[in-house]
Amino acid sequence: MPTLDEGEWNLSYGSNGIYPGANFTFGTVRSGFFLVDPYEISTGDTDTGDTPMPRQDGIRFGQDFKPAATVTFELAVDTVGAGMTNATRHRENLAALSVMKQAWDAEAIRRRFAAPAVLRTVQGGRARRFYGRPRKFAPAASRLTRKGHTPVVATFACLDDTAYDDVEQTVRVDLVPPPHRGLVGPLTTPLTMTGTSTSRAPGQVTVGGTKPTWPVITIYGPISQPVCEVMGKWKVSLDLSLGENERVIIDPRPWARTVLRNGNASVAGSLYRSSPLLPELRLPLGTQDFVLRGIDSTGSAFMTVAWRDAYAYL
Repeated sequence: MPTLDEGEWNLSYGSNGIYPGANFTFGTVRSGFFLVDPYEISTGDTDTGDTPMPRQDGIRFGQDFKPAATVTFELAVDTVGAGMTNATRHRENLAALSVMKQAWDAEAIRRRFAAPAVLRTVQGGRARRFYGRPRKFAPAASRLTRKGHTPVVATFACLDDTAYDDVEQTVRVDLVPPPHRGLVGPLTTPLTMTGTSTSRAPGQVTVGGTKPTWPVITIYGPISQPVCEVMGKWKVSLDLSLGENERVIIDPRPWARTVLRNGNASVAGSLYRSSPLLPELRLPLGTQDFVLRGIDSTGSAFMTVAWRDAYAYL
């Protein structure tokens, strides 16, 4: 993915068979697709669970659910500098509109259930991304098009109301316990301690941002009855065995919600009933300790946990 400058946006998604992917950058004069008004991130009305109090004044609050966000752009597709004649500017403007319309069409993902596109940006030096799909694309009927300038309104429907850090963080957690620390005999003067002291445990991470976020957990064999635990928070247990070079991926993100063996076969039925539901597998803010448990005679099993810090706004 391209490195973005301040104020730029990038829409990207992969190809799907004959349908091409996209890697479309816009938002600044340099790109030729610049914002004429600031972007707008809006959400609809909350779906409240309020109910009237029976035979009395007032209401009883229930469970409230927030809708996803929509990002709206008012752009100018500008090719005034593309040539010396209006004919050249007109031709180049139509070509630029076609490029943006192709990216916004998103046929490669809208034919796939739950598949999202990625909308990235840099605002105030903060690199963020949204997951969702491009929706509205509306070029204005303008006489300026023949001179190389067309106003466009475009929207992007997000999966949720959260902005994610563009940088993914990853930690590796081994099944093998850390080296033993203690006294070594025979004891001599002065006494000597073995092992190394570290300020951070092997499975300890710090989750930043302002909201809990989704982890992607990958457990690598050989291991039987694997367990991934966030100490004091939740524990996921699987009733299965992984051979060498096998893995299981637990992905609770809203656009995935899968438990896959080797990336293709679902083993969601192997989750123990004591495990939380996938929508509940979010990482709290602050310092968290990951532990991998299971049966492994070789001591080579491990897991990786990947996440992006989540923010209520950019």
